[in-house]
Amino acid sequence: MPEVFMPRLSDTMEEGVISRWLKKEGDTVHQGDVIGEIDTDKATMDLEVFEDGVLEKLLVPEGTTVAIGEAVAIIGGGSGTGGGEAPGTSTTQSTTAAEAPAAPRESAAPAPSAAPAAPKEPAKPTSGGRVLTSPLARRIAAEHGIDPATLTGTGPGGRIVRADVEAAAAAGEGRTEKTDQGAQAGQPAQPSPTEAPRPAAAPNQTDTGADSVDVPLTQMRKATARRLTESAGAPHFFLTNVVGVDRLFAFRQEVNQRYADSGIKVSVTDLLVRACAVTLHAHPQVNSSWAGDKILQHRRTHIGVAVAIENGLIVPVVRDADAKPLDELAAETRELAEKARAGKLKRDEFRGGTFTISNLGMFGIDNFTAVINPPEAAILAVGAATEEPFVQDGTLQSRRIMKLTMTADHRVLDGATAAAFLRDLKQTLEEPLRILL
Repeated sequence: MPEVFMPRLSDTMEEGVISRWLKKEGDTVHQGDVIGEIDTDKATMDLEVFEDGVLEKLLVPEGTTVAIGEAVAIIGGGSGTGGGEAPGTSTTQSTTAAEAPAAPRESAAPAPSAAPAAPKEPAKPTSGGRVLTSPLARRIAAEHGIDPATLTGTGPGGRIVRADVEAAAAAGEGRTEKTDQGAQAGQPAQPSPTEAPRPAAAPNQTDTGADSVDVPLTQMRKATARRLTESAGAPHFFLTNVVGVDRLFAFRQEVNQRYADSGIKVSVTDLLVRACAVTLHAHPQVNSSWAGDKILQHRRTHIGVAVAIENGLIVPVVRDADAKPLDELAAETRELAEKARAGKLKRDEFRGGTFTISNLGMFGIDNFTAVINPPEAAILAVGAATEEPFVQDGTLQSRRIMKLTMTADHRVLDGATAAAFLRDLKQTLEEPLRILL
């Protein structure tokens, strides 16, 4: 009987959460159809099938965490027995499930609720007093100011799913001034027009009445914690340089005037991406990664840009950033950032970076140190552009400056090597025409 397995959708993914089923049992599916969505440590991604047939069974309910390689659904011929095929003969896999094939499971998978008939009883499915709700449903409920506890679930086991919330929203049901549940989904509370904004609570928090609340870890937060803990084990050092950016900002203004008709708008981050890329081209030692028993010196330059999103941090990657025209680079950076915030990045869009930039200047942070994104050799932390006085030709003047702090892995880079890169990066930013050369 063909099985669909939980695929590996990122290099760091170890498990995924079935956030939503898009097909139901009995539906006919074809190769390439998306039957569900998976919350990974990076984004919400599609679960595709690669075989035609009938979706015989959904083996796990929405909201379930599943290890890579475990079966999540069964496809058959529509007879309910998988088309007469012997168990374990499946070749149906999601994108990379073949990397970690799971042994056929006879009964390990929990029996899913068959074609869930909507329970009409007011009793709510609970687990330890908590209303069972899929993460997506909670998020949508928060957006509409709906308390899921007021809804009747139609999902497996009576779980409240997206359709329940959307139906309630369309009917104007379940709205409440209480925003705690919305905050559970990690969404900002939506205050009423006459209500003062109140801070959103953390996702799925449990208020025990004590001085603190329990906040379950999302897949992304788990991955962030794991990777940055790995990074902390690397011997690293910091270098800071002060860059005069008056000419850079003037250059940016001139570029944007030139691109005005095309709608392209180049940001300071775009210029930093390009400047780092061309400087890395001249410093291949910095464009390297630590590989345990060797150093990988990359021939191509892929710049990651850290993007803060609702439930964590993700680093979309601009590939071959040293070879792209500035307008193309700016458009791609913006598109990647938007996809990151929407949780729609594809696997190849957030992996394979060779150097990372983290810019907190828009928050008014003067300077900071960033944690290396392993296995990369270095990361650049960018502070805000600020005015400072300085003396030139015996007169007191002012200029705009920006502080750059580079964190370097000492296993890959020595101080002089890193310092030479940062010196040349400063020169590139202070003479911005070099960005285009």
